[in-house]
Amino acid sequence: MSSLYPFRFKPILKEKLWGGTRMNTILAHSIGAMKQCGESWEISGLIGDESEITNGFLAENNLNELLEIYLTDLVGARIITFYIDEIDKVAALVDKVFDIDWKNSVDKRKMHELNSFGYNSLHYICSIPKSLYFNEKYPEINEIRFELQMRSALQHVWATLNHDTGYKTGVEVPYEYLRNMNRLAGMLELADEQFSLIRTGINNYRRKVQSLVHDGDFDKVSLDGDTFKSYLLLKPFNKLNERIAALNQAEIHETSCMQYLAALKLLGMNTLGDIEKMKNRYSDYAYQLAAYQLATTDIDIISSTIALQNLCIVKLLCEDKGVLGLEIFFNYVYGEQPYNKERARHIFEQASQLEFMNK
Repeated sequence: MSSLYPFRFKPILKEKLWGGTRMNTILAHSIGAMKQCGESWEISGLIGDESEITNGFLAENNLNELLEIYLTDLVGARIITFYIDEIDKVAALVDKVFDIDWKNSVDKRKMHELNSFGYNSLHYICSIPKSLYFNEKYPEINEIRFELQMRSALQHVWATLNHDTGYKTGVEVPYEYLRNMNRLAGMLELADEQFSLIRTGINNYRRKVQSLVHDGDFDKVSLDGDTFKSYLLLKPFNKLNERIAALNQAEIHETSCMQYLAALKLLGMNTLGDIEKMKNRYSDYAYQLAAYQLATTDIDIISSTIALQNLCIVKLLCEDKGVLGLEIFFNYVYGEQPYNKERARHIFEQASQLEFMNK
């Protein structure tokens, strides 16, 4: 493949009734004595009208001759995966879709010795099976072979850099530079494996967390983005939300509670069990606060975050964090804005009238 180069083809000019001489100016083609040049076939594989190469060592060969010799170098695709363990999955899919020429396919990954590193890629020479596509007019389509190269993103990085530095310079690369390239190949191969192991570890952790959350073993589950998202799927605040909504026969508008994650950590929540303890301890007080807030209103739509927000507010007030604690909490939930201070002061005044603040 490295011996090939960009081809130039001799245009095939056709006389037509509608033709003229403008091919000279439009495409800069020399039409000679042709008076009615109506078409210019820039590249053609039609038998009897095959395009001819005009440059390089393959000059005077036509397109069909070129395809016969170099087809798999001319037709193909490169499939890049993020992770090294996805290559075999892609290969299995390719095997299911196309006919594979196993004799001419090659797995470069298996060609290295224990102490050698370098080009890693899986190359399949393929053709389209008749079960996938067949046209009686063009049965030769099923005989055309093409190459699919499959490699990871880091394998592609090394192959590209190695090709640019090792093959395009036009000079023989000194030993020490080749050695450094091979050392780099080893480092990237290790990084490839580590990224796959990290991904596998994260996925295993997520499955374990989901299992613990599903089983209600909350004290063993650390609070983070993934675990909180899994916890919210259980609708842990629904009961309190419905209790609050019943005050005004209000509709509950579903809103994500994910924005409260940072604020929960601010409140000292380290596990999902801590959130459960807060919910069990302060639910009645959170309901009392909501009742005081809604009693004199006709609000008929409430956010599904009201239960969690009131639980956090009540916890802060019961721990004597005051207006400043509430303001900091709102800054975490809504972002820093001037209204948060007024919001904190207003809620503190409302809560001051309630029983749990006067014990």
